[in-house]
Amino acid sequence: MRQKLLITGFDPFGKETINPSWEAVSRLSDVIGDWELSKLKVPTEFGVAAEVVLKEAEAFMPDVIICVGQAGGRCAVMPEYVAINLRNASMADNRGNMPREESIRTDGPAAYFSTIPCSKIVDAVREAGIPGAISYSAGTYVCNDLFYSLRHRYEDTAVRVGFIHVPYLPAQTGSGCSLPSLPLDVIVQALSCAILAL
Repeated sequence: MRQKLLITGFDPFGKETINPSWEAVSRLSDVIGDWELSKLKVPTEFGVAAEVVLKEAEAFMPDVIICVGQAGGRCAVMPEYVAINLRNASMADNRGNMPREESIRTDGPAAYFSTIPCSKIVDAVREAGIPGAISYSAGTYVCNDLFYSLRHRYEDTAVRVGFIHVPYLPAQTGSGCSLPSLPLDVIVQALSCAILAL
């Protein structure tokens, strides 16, 4: 019997017209190993992103939720180890919200750890010849907001929750740009490796 994985990616934000997280998630197979996937595009909006994912989770009843986000400037596929209880935006989200030094949950702890096997995922990605590393900061933007909100909801349940950041696509960096990037097919392969490592 297959297990269920809800995997999400974000829509473009800022001045971008694409987001590698959704571009990669949308191209994953519907079944990977023992996992049946439900793929969901999420708005880059504080609070709303979590509402959208939780609504889908109620219908799909996943065993695991993995959210994928864009991390411009990073050079590897990076599972996040910790989500912190902080909203502190350096730019507005897609609804124009720009919270500063706010708690995500006033009734929540300072942080939650990931409940997916981050080190095992990094090993699997690296074994495929793709750059991979653990990150210990999901930032304080919508990615962290979503990660923390889901971990809060599923604390003390059987549902495991994790977050993976991916680099820019080459098309986002332009010619002569020094920012790192990975081709879309490589990011798709990395996420497939991550799923198989669950």
